[in-house]
Amino acid sequence: MALRAAVLRHVRVAVQTRELKSNPWAPSGSIRLMSSHDDHLTKEEVAERVLSVIKSFPKVDPSRVTPEVHFQKDLGLDSLDSVEIVMALEEEFKLEIPDKEADKIDSCNLAIEYIHNHPLAS
Repeated sequence: MALRAAVLRHVRVAVQTRELKSNPWAPSGSIRLMSSHDDHLTKEEVAERVLSVIKSFPKVDPSRVTPEVHFQKDLGLDSLDSVEIVMALEEEFKLEIPDKEADKIDSCNLAIEYIHNHPLAS
């Protein structure tokens, strides 16, 4: 999965358009045939948004949140709180994290890495 994400992050597909002669539904008379996921987030953007989500969590002291912080050891959160943070991250980045992967995300670093490597994070 990590290899796939790394490859997709660097692969771009050219966009082609074709003129349509009699399609009243096409607003400009052309359609997009293919496109790449050009708006992939940088690691810095992901880190900033992840930290923002965690800082806004009610049980967290925002001054203690850093990219290296561990949810349970450093912030004193329990496993249910970690699940709620992962759910908030899913909502923020408009993606679904499988339970098997979500259970492994117990720190800011792991959340940032997972989301940055996810090809559909936006």
